[in-house]
Amino acid sequence: MIIFVQLVLVLAVVVSALVLMRGGSNARHLAIRRILLIAFGLAAALSVFFPSMMTTVASWFGIGRGTDLVLYGLVVSFLVFMATTYQRFRHTEMSITRLARRIAIDEAERPWEFPSEQNDR
Repeated sequence: MIIFVQLVLVLAVVVSALVLMRGGSNARHLAIRRILLIAFGLAAALSVFFPSMMTTVASWFGIGRGTDLVLYGLVVSFLVFMATTYQRFRHTEMSITRLARRIAIDEAERPWEFPSEQNDR
């Protein structure tokens, strides 16, 4: 059973990374993120108030302790966070590059618009 849990965790990481890397901050992505955040918050609150419940859930998956299940969940969450942050950083970098190029083009000297002093003599 532990191999099944390991495969599911690895698959969750891969699928989450692929879904988040494909891009877009549309309404569907935001809704999915918010739903997952609410579910994570509820699970965290329940695990604080009822720690034995986490051990019971972990035993359903063939994991020995509830703290191990929480650790696996945190690893998956952290990897999803890293993928999301990387995507956002890459998008910001591309936006800054385009902005810098536009400013450089707009502020470049145009010799055909302003005659130099040498041409006036």
